[in-house]
Amino acid sequence: MKLIVAIIKPFKLDEVREALSALGVQGMTVSEVKGYGRQKGHTEIYRGAEYAVSFLPKLKIEVAVKAEMAAAAIAAIASKAKTGQVGDGKIFVTSLEQVVRIRTGETDGDAL
Repeated sequence: MKLIVAIIKPFKLDEVREALSALGVQGMTVSEVKGYGRQKGHTEIYRGAEYAVSFLPKLKIEVAVKAEMAAAAIAAIASKAKTGQVGDGKIFVTSLEQVVRIRTGETDGDAL
């Protein structure tokens, strides 16, 4: 089992969700986060004053999938989140040792 964590632009969420649903991914966790990478933020003007925005708004998506589905899920996220601009995001993949569904006590693949 794999845990896929993707940092994406907020307006790409619906496309990514639909692509993962089409693959059979049944659940995901989405968090609003702020950060920066190579783009290092930007400047904005508010009431005539210019100020630097160091951290840009992003979404963090966390999805647990069976190992054999990981490559397809990663490809779906990457293709739907891509705009071709700096700041499209990143995908991180880690192994999951154990998953437990609290309500039923199911474990591992059955708990997904």
